[in-house]
Amino acid sequence: MAREKPAVEPNAIYSREETAHLLGVSLTTVKRLIAQGHLTASRPHGMRRVLIRGSYILKMLDQSVMESQA
Repeated sequence: MAREKPAVEPNAIYSREETAHLLGVSLTTVKRLIAQGHLTASRPHGMRRVLIRGSYILKMLDQSVMESQA
């Protein structure tokens, strides 16, 4: 039986690892999405941790809607 993925909460803050889990992709893919400007992320001054708002994840998904290939 397939497990449901957790919903992305717009006001939540996620790590890159959590974002990868939510999207069902690898950490490398999340890093690539950030580097290519497809996914907005923040690194507060003096912190090593990269933070991603749930709203940024949802925005990326909304902007990358695929056309049907009929």
